[in-house]
Amino acid sequence: MRIDRLLCRLRFFKSRARAQALVESGHVRCNGRRVGRASLAVGCGDVLTFPLGRSVRVIELTALPGRRGPPAEARACYRELDPDGQSAIAAHGPGVRAPARKGSDPK
Repeated sequence: MRIDRLLCRLRFFKSRARAQALVESGHVRCNGRRVGRASLAVGCGDVLTFPLGRSVRVIELTALPGRRGPPAEARACYRELDPDGQSAIAAHGPGVRAPARKGSDPK
């Protein structure tokens, strides 16, 4: 199945055109490799990494959806590999603060 169609059917994006734009901009990875074309075929067992809002989603495909169904049906087709967004904490370690914004007072 095409990666843009899959992201739309799994309800990560409202339309296939939005999924296609994200893939073609180079922000999606499949099994650790950057994807540059929306026609890339994906299957069960593939790991997808992509930004969604202010977070990064990492999912493993367990099944291919036959249609764009209800959210519960879509969630049954993938497994969340980073459900709590702990990758930022793991990368920087606990207690490490983000840099201060430009123009703000350092404490």
